[in-house]
Amino acid sequence: MAEEVKKMTVLIVDDDAFLSGIYTTKLEMEGFRVVVARDGEEGLQAAKTEKPSIILLDVLMPKLDGFETLKRLKADSETKSIPVIMLTNLGQKEDIEQAKADGAEDYLIKAHFVPAEAVEKIRDILKKS
Repeated sequence: MAEEVKKMTVLIVDDDAFLSGIYTTKLEMEGFRVVVARDGEEGLQAAKTEKPSIILLDVLMPKLDGFETLKRLKADSETKSIPVIMLTNLGQKEDIEQAKADGAEDYLIKAHFVPAEAVEKIRDILKKS
């Protein structure tokens, strides 16, 4: 199992360098390879070049927000099959419903989850895909 996890790449698309750093450290400790993009445009590019196993996507970002990034990921034949977990501070019911309707696998509110719980979600989703 550890061999399989080491090959898995997680793309974190978030403009919060501190939070990205915390998640990067935790995921790397768990054996994942991590790529970080600072905005939606970088995230779209990284998704195509890195071919991640899963994407953690923030909503509030410069240039291109997470909802638009998600729509573009799901509309592109190269990236549409990559599972996406929204990881954001927005917790309104409408935001959660929009993300799920647009193709997100899950929706985690940053304030309610610690990185270890996010790792569990990532593992669960990767087992299913």
